[in-house]
Amino acid sequence: MRYPLADIDNVDDDIRAQILEVAEKSGFVPNVFLALARRPDEFRAFFAYYDALMEKETGNLTKADREMIVVATSAINHCLYCVVAHGAMLRIFQKDALIADVVATNYRQADISPRQMAMLDFAVKVCEEPWAVGDADHQRLADHGFDAEDAWDIAAITGFFGLSNRMAHISGMLPNPEFYTLGRFPRERK
Repeated sequence: MRYPLADIDNVDDDIRAQILEVAEKSGFVPNVFLALARRPDEFRAFFAYYDALMEKETGNLTKADREMIVVATSAINHCLYCVVAHGAMLRIFQKDALIADVVATNYRQADISPRQMAMLDFAVKVCEEPWAVGDADHQRLADHGFDAEDAWDIAAITGFFGLSNRMAHISGMLPNPEFYTLGRFPRERK
């Protein structure tokens, strides 16, 4: 890391509580939390928008769809952190130990539905050439059951993770080792 990770004992109480909640669920503290905690206002803004995009219960995108968008577009941006971390989440939500590897390498070869393919085609176009997105792209989404708000969500997730990818690059952020195996093997019951 090019920037020091925050010491969890020296962060604001609300940030510490959020980090500890994640650690309790996952069994570890993802590096992104400590990387951003060194700048409290940005931490709060980042995770508020993250939650608004990734945890919402409205619209036609599943949690697996959202993670699939992150993996496909983060791969285009060569972001190791997001491909590995969100690849783990994709494996868990899709209940498929191999899906993230294929989506990250070449989503067009993935065993996904035509609906998900249309979604990723749109996300990738937003990632690579947003100025070229037009009515035909929106219509293709509509043909697969997505509405205008879903198109907004796909674009917003793509844009937000474009920011996240760039910050991971400039900071030298690496994925926690735990992410590499999450969702690949059945979880042990305690």
